[in-house]
Amino acid sequence: MEGSRKLLLVTLAVITSFGFVRELIAIPAQSEEKPTNPNAVYDPALYQALRYRMIGPYRGSRVTAVTGVPSQPRTFYFGGVGGGVWKTTDGGERWRNVSDNYFEAGSMGAVAVAESDPNVVFAGTGSACVRGNVSPGIGVYKSTDASESWAHVGLPEAGQIGRIRIHPRDPDRVYVAALGHIFGPNEQRGVFRSRNGGESWENVLYISERTGAIDLVMDPSNPRILYATMWTVERKPWTLTSGSEESGLYKTTDGGDTWTELTEGLPRGIKGRIGVTVSPANPKRVWALVEAEEGGVFRSDNGGATFRRINEERAPQTRPFYFMHIYAHPTDENTVFVVTRPFLKSIDGGVTFEPVGNPFGDNHDLWMHPEDPDILILGNDGGAYVTFNNTQSWTTYLNQPTAELYHVSTDRSRTPGLP
Repeated sequence: MEGSRKLLLVTLAVITSFGFVRELIAIPAQSEEKPTNPNAVYDPALYQALRYRMIGPYRGSRVTAVTGVPSQPRTFYFGGVGGGVWKTTDGGERWRNVSDNYFEAGSMGAVAVAESDPNVVFAGTGSACVRGNVSPGIGVYKSTDASESWAHVGLPEAGQIGRIRIHPRDPDRVYVAALGHIFGPNEQRGVFRSRNGGESWENVLYISERTGAIDLVMDPSNPRILYATMWTVERKPWTLTSGSEESGLYKTTDGGDTWTELTEGLPRGIKGRIGVTVSPANPKRVWALVEAEEGGVFRSDNGGATFRRINEERAPQTRPFYFMHIYAHPTDENTVFVVTRPFLKSIDGGVTFEPVGNPFGDNHDLWMHPEDPDILILGNDGGAYVTFNNTQSWTTYLNQPTAELYHVSTDRSRTPGLP
């Protein structure tokens, strides 16, 4: 019919690594007699009326940072690789984003809550699980009102941040493990310390412009004792270079003023990524998960003075650039976890490991309640999950719209009025 107008159906597809969702939107189109001018220029002010809205999927994606609040056992945080920082106050039944409108980066590498003041939260941008599609960070953010608002507090060139530790009695004393730029050398790498809540930072452990800090743990019995691991790594579009003689495990007993490399019993020569943990039940017991030709799980029972390899199986060392995370049980010195492609648990001090059931794979971070170890939060490639019964059951991951968008597709074929 002459002068009639037709409806053009536009299909919007959000592609994720798990599937897709479509929504049909009816848009008035020009009639065939009056096709749209392909060279038309529109007033940019017209675009101000457009608004993004979430259409799904409500399924979690990669999470490499999780933490909880000991004094509030149903409150947890997670940092998504592409979704910013999220918070729950009902044990994982509902999550809400708390970083939008504040953060200028979506990739998160670390989240930490001050034990002495849960209103103080630090978040480090730039995930340090450096697979090929990795987004750089822009430094550290801080909240003093339990994540209701945030301020950027420095280290803009820290690249990927692997860990943040806060003094248990002084929320102004903070340590950051900064890996640095993943695609090339830079100076802002290593362990940084702030004694004024992030107003200023000191680089207290530095190796070189190629080697940064990847893991950091504080002795639960003495916050002046910390262990840090250093890693030489660089991503290229086609490969990854991991390891050098600069990689290693370091210890300080004076709060970061001086550091000593721990070498006795650990692999010599070229080493790659290293994870480290200390047993709260026995702080002399230290585990190191080491990427090396003769790598594996190493344990010290004298505060790092000497180590011995107790497990050389391949499973705990799977894809070291992506995993190599190890965690001590808070009350049992013989129980230790490795989060890797499977979720692994040892009850014999790390000599043997068995898989633990959980909803997804490719596990990256774990937090256990220090007084009630039945309460855990686990972060992996499917999102964040909470358990209150020692991994017998977990909360859902279908309430976290944090999908990583890998592709966007359009179809302009045979559409009237379009070139």
